[in-house]
Amino acid sequence: VLVAAPTGAGKTVVADFAVFLGVNRGVKTFYTTPIKALSNQKYHDFCEVYGIDRVGLLTGDTSVNPEADIVVMTTEVLRNMLYERSITIKSLGFVVLDEVHYLADKFRGAVWEEVIIHLPQSVKIIGLSATVSNVEDFSAWISSVRGETHLVVDEHRPVPLERHVIIQKDGRTEPELLNLYDVDKNGNSTNHVNLALTRKITQWENASLRRKASYRNVNKRFSKGKFSKNKFSNSSKSNRGEVAVRHTPKRWAVIDELDYLDMLPGIYFIFSRSGCDQAVQQCLNAGLSLTSDEEMYEIRRIVDSMIAENKLSKSDLKALRFERFRYALEQGFAAHHAGMIAIFRHIVETLFERGLIKVIFATETLALGLNMPARSVVVEKLVKFDG
Repeated sequence: VLVAAPTGAGKTVVADFAVFLGVNRGVKTFYTTPIKALSNQKYHDFCEVYGIDRVGLLTGDTSVNPEADIVVMTTEVLRNMLYERSITIKSLGFVVLDEVHYLADKFRGAVWEEVIIHLPQSVKIIGLSATVSNVEDFSAWISSVRGETHLVVDEHRPVPLERHVIIQKDGRTEPELLNLYDVDKNGNSTNHVNLALTRKITQWENASLRRKASYRNVNKRFSKGKFSKNKFSNSSKSNRGEVAVRHTPKRWAVIDELDYLDMLPGIYFIFSRSGCDQAVQQCLNAGLSLTSDEEMYEIRRIVDSMIAENKLSKSDLKALRFERFRYALEQGFAAHHAGMIAIFRHIVETLFERGLIKVIFATETLALGLNMPARSVVVEKLVKFDG
């Protein structure tokens, strides 16, 4: 079965039913994901339903109850089990491939391909994806490899998307939120780009062209000895920087505006680990606090309980700057990236799921299927340098 549907459309129900069938029929079910964070989340979800004795977890650095009826794992673990001819495969009945569109990834896609090809024909595969583009071709390929495949496609999005562009007002501290598309008389988004936004962009482009013309004039006069080298150099650098940052709002100002518009909790994507950590500190330095006294108390209680369960020593906590981490959480802010230790990431995910953290500054790994309910998502840049 291949299920392609938008986020929130019910793909998880299909996977959960496959797990239920596996338990009822007395066969094993493997649930595979592309990242450890998603594996950890699904493991805890299944433990709540079936109990810890019937659920296992296998990732690159974790092995919990690997012989359980339901085992959550990263896809690479399953691929390795197939090549090792693990005896566990003989009692396998169902495999759920979450985020199956990873098959198209140029670095890791071969892993999904090998799993689909080499799993025994007796094993039923359930592929889930919200973003697979050529779903008919994908389904046809699986059919050629595995036999008859049922394709389920739903294009209806239960939670509609409202798309905005946030810009810095000239001479103002607070940013401005503009619709990306025009809306009709019923308030529904159209396919036409917002005219107010295009006018703003045109104004910026014209201003930028005027500044560039001014730079060329300065350069021409400099070449004739009209200016000193140092004066021109400093002016040129300043102007170039002004063009780059003139209309980019500060991170804390964006969060403050979203809070004012009642658009939190939110996820703010920044494509660097250091950028995520810096964003948290910038919000704290700006004096922002998004939580009530009751929420602060509950955050501290949950954090201290989870830290106690992991038995981290005082010296470890000091080295990890735990007090600063917890203080940021109490104010409603957190970073989430691969540079954090697992327990810190798990704490952040738990608090955000419960609505206690209001803003997560995250790298793109958080977008890979984690259940992190948010009212707003901010993407700081539309391009990421990948070397």
